Amino acid sequence: MAFLLEQHADLDVRAQAEAFETASLEEILTWTWERFGRQAAIGTSYQGSGLVIIHHVRKLGLDFPVFTVDTGLLFPETEALKGRLEEFFGIQIEGLQPAQTVAEQKETYGGDLWTTNPDTCCTLRKVLPLQQKLSHLDVWITGLRRNQSDTRAKTGILELYEFDKLRERHLLKLNPMANWSREAVWDYIRAHNIPYNPLHDRGYRSIGCWPCTKLTGGESERAGRWEGFDKTECGIHTFLGSNI
Repeated sequence: MAFLLEQHADLDVRAQAEAFETASLEEILTWTWERFGRQAAIGTSYQGSGLVIIHHVRKLGLDFPVFTVDTGLLFPETEALKGRLEEFFGIQIEGLQPAQTVAEQKETYGGDLWTTNPDTCCTLRKVLPLQQKLSHLDVWITGLRRNQSDTRAKTGILELYEFDKLRERHLLKLNPMANWSREAVWDYIRAHNIPYNPLHDRGYRSIGCWPCTKLTGGESERAGRWEGFDKTECGIHTFLGSNI
């Protein structure tokens, strides 16, 4: 289960988050491994910053588990990338599955849910599988960056969330690349020849499920997602509410 605060009574999250602002990615990841070990795990959708994090932990010899949410609606290029990354990094990436297949969901809701209620679709296919995984972790490591969008501008490097109020369980969210730029991420990927999604070379800025990701021009990094809806996040980075 997510942890009890008294288990880490010596951890001042605010002070540690402030210290991380001037720490290197290597220092942040090493601290996390030494304190939490495999109770910390990397969640990735194969965006650039997540690939940089995985490369660093492999270089440092840190055995963090790596997982992804397999919605059943990913681009073929994204599905193929998983195997390429597993071979490149020498790891296995756990795929989290929704309770229903896409066909079962369509039968239940009477159509393609993403065309009528993308929030519910994201909850069923992304948020709920993720919640189940996080319930067994102390730390969720993500690739969120502040300059990805306005909604992510205040992202902290280390954040504390109330995960289960009834059982007084909490979860740390580590965003170790929050202060990296997009340019720095892609310079690193190219310098180390890390496999990445070829859709980026075709102009896709942010890549999610194929029905809800459109080709865009030079807009923000989150442009092209959920076109036609007042929606900028799938919910996996907002369902926890505000950090405490």
